[in-house]
Amino acid sequence: MTGKYPHDYSPDAIAAADVQEPSRAASPPGPPRPPLKLLGWARENLFATIPNSLLTLLALWLLWEIVPPLISWGLLNATWRTGGAATCRETGGACWSLVTERHRLMLFGLYPYDQHWRPLLATALVIGLLATSTVRRFWRMELLLAWGAGFAAMAGLMWGGFLGLPYVETAQWGGLPLTLALAVLGIVLAFPFSILLALGRRSNLPAIRALSVGYIELVRGLPLVSVLFMASVMFPLFLPEGVTIDKLLRALVGIVLFTAAYLAEAVRGGLQAIPRGQEEAADALGLSYWQKMRLIVLPQALRLVIPPIVNQFISCFKDTSLVTIVGLYDLLAATKAALADPEWRPFFVEGYISAAVVYWAFCFFMSRYSQWLERELATGQRR
Repeated sequence: MTGKYPHDYSPDAIAAADVQEPSRAASPPGPPRPPLKLLGWARENLFATIPNSLLTLLALWLLWEIVPPLISWGLLNATWRTGGAATCRETGGACWSLVTERHRLMLFGLYPYDQHWRPLLATALVIGLLATSTVRRFWRMELLLAWGAGFAAMAGLMWGGFLGLPYVETAQWGGLPLTLALAVLGIVLAFPFSILLALGRRSNLPAIRALSVGYIELVRGLPLVSVLFMASVMFPLFLPEGVTIDKLLRALVGIVLFTAAYLAEAVRGGLQAIPRGQEEAADALGLSYWQKMRLIVLPQALRLVIPPIVNQFISCFKDTSLVTIVGLYDLLAATKAALADPEWRPFFVEGYISAAVVYWAFCFFMSRYSQWLERELATGQRR
């Protein structure tokens, strides 16, 4: 006889079979599915439906029409050696010799030619400090001192006027050093100002809250171009006669004021995300307002809003190209100046691609570093 209890019908045997039956029903999970092969992956992701298949074929056709000619123009038929614009016209490909012969003007702008080693050394110094700041074990007070010394050394190299270095006024600064100086100083000075604005907007004092809200909403409602125009053109009209402020300083102040307003809203979002119990616990411990913000609230709030903060940093770096409207030759303006020569003007695409690569490299680094930092600081929240 076959069935659930085929042989033994005693009560003990039936009870034992009832206990063991669920364990037989709950079979262990099978082995994981092997990864799809290339053909299976393409069928599932690219040709699953008729509209999906049509879009895939359209994308492949566009790639076939764009990528091979682009490779032929930019690599195979390109001119890499120096030889003037005439050589580039003969080949018909990309004229990368433009970068070879005009890179000094593109990188350093109107800075005196025989002194280009100074902005080069200043740029290397800033990039070295940025690279050092990405390592967590260097996040100590000594790093702030190193940044202070680095800014002083950069200013000394760029200005000169001592130790036999010729003095170079800021109107002759340009290229990548100017872009880095405006971006780094703008971010460094705007960040603490934005924290004060965010705290002021959440303050219980009506006057401070009204001033913070008014400033943030006013500046966020203006384009950066108008802020730079006011700082560089209109502001000197209100100064006493004979009093002047450096044009670079006015542009830097405009960038700081504009960036701080946007960063303040990102910081305020992080402050609002912190549970009220955190502040109540700090009050119960007897901490003062600034101790509570510095030790408990702000570290958590800033960790939560790393993506929007870094997004604003990237925008600040790219927005430095707008200073050309006030007569400063940043990286993009210096590239335009390098293309002003009629001999090289037909090859403007190569010049702008070179400038775009520099912008992309710095922005991509900030983006990837922010993702790493977000994962690193969220270690305590992982499960």
